[in-house]
Amino acid sequence: MENDKIKIIFIGTPEFGAIILEELAKNNYKPVLVITNPDKPVGRKQVLRPPPVKLVAQKYKIPIEQPERIKNLELRIKNLKSDLVICAAYGQIISGEILKIPRYGSLNIHPSLLPKYRGPSPVQTTILNGDKETGVTIMLMDEKMDHGKIISNFQFPISNKITYQELHEKLALSGAKLLLETIPKWIDGKIKSQTQDEKKATYTKIIKKEDGKIDWKKPAQEIERQIRALNPWPGTFTFIKKRGKKIRIKVCQAELSENNQLIIKKLQPEGKKPMSFEDFKKGYL
Repeated sequence: MENDKIKIIFIGTPEFGAIILEELAKNNYKPVLVITNPDKPVGRKQVLRPPPVKLVAQKYKIPIEQPERIKNLELRIKNLKSDLVICAAYGQIISGEILKIPRYGSLNIHPSLLPKYRGPSPVQTTILNGDKETGVTIMLMDEKMDHGKIISNFQFPISNKITYQELHEKLALSGAKLLLETIPKWIDGKIKSQTQDEKKATYTKIIKKEDGKIDWKKPAQEIERQIRALNPWPGTFTFIKKRGKKIRIKVCQAELSENNQLIIKKLQPEGKKPMSFEDFKKGYL
């Protein structure tokens, strides 16, 4: 089946999904519909901000739906008679009824080597744990979280200096490339799916703001990984006192010396712009 003849519904919300949608559209796999989460109010003025996936869909003039609950779109999805649903970091549970609608099933691009690191924070967890390698997995979705049969995966080494943003982009681009290779093979019946080994399954947690607080009693290696894994959000932070006032300091960048001492490179005092440690010392220490 030719690329532009395959009727795809794309479901996703953040930048990870936007990168994958962009690659699909550029390679003649333009979806017939994009489903993403509603615009969210941001900042003090609570200005509505569209999700990154919506911006890409608008760029390629793809019809968009932004339901509060995706279940409300079940009839619309049925009527489209799609060949394939592709999901990348959507943020809502998708019912089994919807997943079974497309002719060739529903595929999900997950940024880890399943069954390792199921759940909401595989990229951060990879860095926090100091892994030497990671990858992406394309799976056939079912109603359980990251549980479906594996269609394909791609594994690659990572450096011990990679940041969340760098790894996030690399995983998204690798996932898009793998997806482009996988779609025609899957539709032509050339791929046999494999059940995940439940004994090897591990789960990641939802990252919260308090996870960014630095515990200076921890080894320098752990703190350095925390700084790389949790920036820009929720950000790693600590507190200092200046003239009796407690000030929140975001630690933006650090590295390890040859003897594993932590060297702070960039910080951001609350309400200020990021600055080098040398400038920080002049004004705050």
